Amino acid sequence: MQVPAGHPEKPQGEDGSKLLERMNGGHHEELANWGLSHLDVRATDDVLDIGCGGGANIERLLARATQGHVSGVDYSPLSVETSKRHNERAIAEGRCAVFEGNSSALPFDDGSFDVVTAFETTYYWDLPVAFSEVRRVLKPGGLFLVCNEDNGEDPEVLELAEQIPNMAVHTVGELSAALEAAGLDIVTCGEVREKGHLAIVSRRPEV
Repeated sequence: MQVPAGHPEKPQGEDGSKLLERMNGGHHEELANWGLSHLDVRATDDVLDIGCGGGANIERLLARATQGHVSGVDYSPLSVETSKRHNERAIAEGRCAVFEGNSSALPFDDGSFDVVTAFETTYYWDLPVAFSEVRRVLKPGGLFLVCNEDNGEDPEVLELAEQIPNMAVHTVGELSAALEAAGLDIVTCGEVREKGHLAIVSRRPEV
């Protein structure tokens, strides 16, 4: 099935540009900052943001990894273009790079990153494959943050997801089980139950 232009899985065209603009601010910004509060990003870390969208979360990660490097990857060529434009200065300084790619086949070497993040994007992932890919590209001891607006417990959200191509909303338990099955250890789980927000930090074991 072809993905509609304004679909969040793969933004395209004018509708996609408007979507990416909205995702760089508003309640998405609030959610991202809350999610990042669960994560320790060191100044020298190499970081990857999967599903980087409009690039605002890359910018937030650059503000934390001030002496490190932040990469972004997205399935949508428009998202890649928008993220590059949003972080043009950091790219010119050699502190940032953005790539087109898929969560199920990340275009990076094994053990490349200290931190990997995924904001509001696991809804569209093949979880077993993608989480195994995250484990592969993490350094031993590296951290992975999943931050979602919806925790899979709201019947209205679940009904909506059934009408959107390729979308599945998972609970904290489902995501945690999939992370552990991929060989990642759960570090912390945070929720804002009244809003349905979730944040899960997992770690690739040292050995």
